[in-house]
Amino acid sequence: MAKSERKFTAAPHGARRERKRKFMPIFIQGKQKRVPRPATIDGFPVEEFLARNPDPIRLYENGLWEMMPMGDDD
Repeated sequence: MAKSERKFTAAPHGARRERKRKFMPIFIQGKQKRVPRPATIDGFPVEEFLARNPDPIRLYENGLWEMMPMGDDD
């Protein structure tokens, strides 16, 4: 009689889900490697998110002067 396959419990499923969330596969010289995913906010890269949603306080705290909106004080 053949041995049945072992069922996965919640722990291995959770670990696999976490690995898929943190890393992404890429190919380097024909071999597949796992590299950390780039940081995102709401699905956008951090720089693009900050450019789309300029918050003067956040830009000031992080020293992003070139992205600071310049308002006319007329």
